[in-house]
Amino acid sequence: MKTSILLAAASALMLGGAALAQTATAPAPAGAPTMAHPAKTLKLVAADDVDPVKLLPPPVADDSARFKVELAEVQNAYRNSTPERKAQAEWDDKHEDSSIFAATLGPAFDLTKLPETAKLLKLLENDQSVAANIAKRHFLRLRPWYFDTDMKPCDYKPGANPKTSYPSGHATLGYSVGYLLANLMPEKAQVIETRARDYAYSRLVCGDHFASDTEASHVLGVVTALKLMEKPEAAPLIAAARKELKAAGLTAQ
Repeated sequence: MKTSILLAAASALMLGGAALAQTATAPAPAGAPTMAHPAKTLKLVAADDVDPVKLLPPPVADDSARFKVELAEVQNAYRNSTPERKAQAEWDDKHEDSSIFAATLGPAFDLTKLPETAKLLKLLENDQSVAANIAKRHFLRLRPWYFDTDMKPCDYKPGANPKTSYPSGHATLGYSVGYLLANLMPEKAQVIETRARDYAYSRLVCGDHFASDTEASHVLGVVTALKLMEKPEAAPLIAAARKELKAAGLTAQ
């Protein structure tokens, strides 16, 4: 499998998260801001599988030297990206689902014609979204645009809750779906990983997230996909998706 590409950065950050687990911030107090989709619940992945205290280090402190570097990085991406890259980031912001890989994988990757694959991906989309929101509620990191009020993020909404930066929901989606697709179509692992990274970088171009937010998403996304794939209930879904993707000419595996 070529999926080791997807695990490399995740493994490094997971080691850091394990070392820092004892110093992670306390659970969100009663009355803390809720996320956009409170009705969603985990379908296959267990809560303990995606416990943010176990998986992720605390975000960078706002008064640290590293924070200044991270904020400058977002400001540079936001202000100095080409119009074409800005347009891509705007598109990416509006598409938070598995369709983000359609252009990468070609016209045969049409989920309206791949019902078994779509069913599996929908389960992962749900569970990674819940996992990301659990982590957001735990860490309550402020967004870059809170510190630089001249930035108007791609998903700008007046009065939006700023404490939703860590990790990135979009990047978690990209890395989790990317990992699963790379396992289903190992010949395409490299291009899938490239697209997942570019999708994550769009969050900086949008002014929505710091780099360490998307790094945390890499860990969380890969772990969520791995845990889902390990569940016995997922086995027949994975087998059906593999068969379907092979029939569509998307993989020879």
